[in-house]
Amino acid sequence: MSDASSISAILTPRGQTYASVTDRIIGVPQQRPTRVWFALIGIALAGTMMMLTAILWLVYWGVGVWGINIPVGWGFAIINFVWWIGIGHAGTFISAILLLAKQRWRNSINRFAEAMTLFAVANAGIFPLLHIGRIQRFYYLFPYPSTTGIWPQWRSPLLWDVFAVSTYGTVSLMFWYIGLIPDLATVRDSAKQRWSRLTAGIFALGWRGEARQWQRHQMLYLIFAGLATPLVLSVHSIVSFDFATGIVPGWHSTIFPPYFVAGAVFAGFAMVSTLVIPIRKIYGMEDLITPRHLDNMGKIILVTGLFVSYGYASDIFMAYFSGETAEVYMTNNRMFGPYAYIFWGAILCNVIVPQVLWVRSIRMNPITLFIVSQFINVGMWYERYMIVITSLHRDYLPSSWGMYAGTRWDWMLYIGTMFFFMFCVLMFIKLLPMISAFEIRELLHHAHAPPSDEVCDKDDPGSNLPTVLLLRPEDLYGTVAEFDTPERLIDAAARVTADGYSEVRAYAPLPLEDLPEALHLPPTRMPTAMCIGGIIGGLSAFAFQTWATTIDYPWNIGGRPNFSWPSFVPLTFELTILGASLTGMVTLLIRNRFPQLYHPISHTPNFERASRDRFFLAIESADPKYNRETARTLLESLSPMAVSEVPK
Repeated sequence: MSDASSISAILTPRGQTYASVTDRIIGVPQQRPTRVWFALIGIALAGTMMMLTAILWLVYWGVGVWGINIPVGWGFAIINFVWWIGIGHAGTFISAILLLAKQRWRNSINRFAEAMTLFAVANAGIFPLLHIGRIQRFYYLFPYPSTTGIWPQWRSPLLWDVFAVSTYGTVSLMFWYIGLIPDLATVRDSAKQRWSRLTAGIFALGWRGEARQWQRHQMLYLIFAGLATPLVLSVHSIVSFDFATGIVPGWHSTIFPPYFVAGAVFAGFAMVSTLVIPIRKIYGMEDLITPRHLDNMGKIILVTGLFVSYGYASDIFMAYFSGETAEVYMTNNRMFGPYAYIFWGAILCNVIVPQVLWVRSIRMNPITLFIVSQFINVGMWYERYMIVITSLHRDYLPSSWGMYAGTRWDWMLYIGTMFFFMFCVLMFIKLLPMISAFEIRELLHHAHAPPSDEVCDKDDPGSNLPTVLLLRPEDLYGTVAEFDTPERLIDAAARVTADGYSEVRAYAPLPLEDLPEALHLPPTRMPTAMCIGGIIGGLSAFAFQTWATTIDYPWNIGGRPNFSWPSFVPLTFELTILGASLTGMVTLLIRNRFPQLYHPISHTPNFERASRDRFFLAIESADPKYNRETARTLLESLSPMAVSEVPK
């Protein structure tokens, strides 16, 4: 299938242009808030206040207000932590793994899913902090110089969680922000309110859509996808180690890492469907988020649901196959004990109900997919409840057996985080483009859609050209030509560089694959810089753990040798990813000279459309060959819409 036909299957063009699509996407946050939006924000704020009340009550009285007891020392806090982290996996999966797989249908939902990831991780991070009891001492979890000379326990999966979740949140935030920069420039150039234009301009960092900026941006975006792919697999694997490294019946299982990762993507896509389906209807985005998107999300939910089902079957089979009394009893207790309704509820919601997605018409129907997603949201919470509680409430000593139930403070905190999540989503929709405008323009470019509704007069390309400005040579930035299509820009860039000009800048509202070659741009050094940063981060993490556990503070744990290097691998991996990501972000800022809130090219007439549907080529006066008459004559011969001389 050709690019154009495959993209037509993803989008419903209906004569769309770069300008019309951009206006629709950017126009959503610029609309006046409706009464419904204010009502929903009020409900979300009330629920968030309930969450804050539960947190304050907990901090004042301690974790005794929760339902945890002996033997159930882990309750809602860990259940909800794992549940929220799982929801946060879909955003990175959509953005990173599908980008590497060149799945263009991701472009309509990746921005929304990435934002959802950040909000879910923020909610997940609340629970471990509260679970430590003395939240004011949370800094003990991090290695910092202290008078006690005691380092954190590097062999503990709970400490691995701290670094895994913080790394995941940091990398996801940078990945989301990098993709948002070009659209912030579009918001800046199209905003009508001064405060909106100023705010978007600050966070756009001076993005102009110049070819070198796009080259570095696209390379960094691709490498981030490559880094985030193993990261999304590692984070929930490390979360599963909280259970798998223990000796509690039902926990110490080698199936847990892949089982948890599949369950995370399963739950994450269910939440994406839960949010996307009503929002596409409310804002009339059915031609951008089409039934094809629902179909693909339904397929992923179905496949990952089969992985989850395999995990359930493996757990049960291995328990009986092992013949271990405690494992067999735990399995029977899960299925037929006092919490049997939790087990069978998880089976119903996560195994049985998703099987309806084998039917294509059900996958593509927004209502039925939405209903199935609600079953999965509930079922995945049941699953985490089942794993945590049914393995703890009856341990090896029958005398300590007990029951567990969340108190009203448990429920207030959990439900409150849902309202906080809802508040974040509503604010995101109102303040930022929820669909990636530049990536949709890129889809239209591959589908050969017209950039603008306006048509250039090909027979008289110079009819719109302005007169030469009376500028002194020393006050001149250069000569700039405006084009209406990317093909004309690429051809003009190739002609100008072939004519011997070296200081040439091209500006476009989307990345153009052939433009760097036309401008003879050298390859970016971004990969080398990020490789060095990753190596430094990984070696530093491994060396620090080795020094802390073998030299500065030896700690005998379970008879292991002090230099038990396999336990150093998770943190080494996480900090390798973090080091490479931070290096890439810093390199992007330095090489693009960000923030750059002023550039002479902004004086070009119509240049605010460079982030929307226009293409510009500038020959700078700093070029050794530059002559204002010769440069203007050359650009006018390339069929531009206009040619301007721009002051510094």
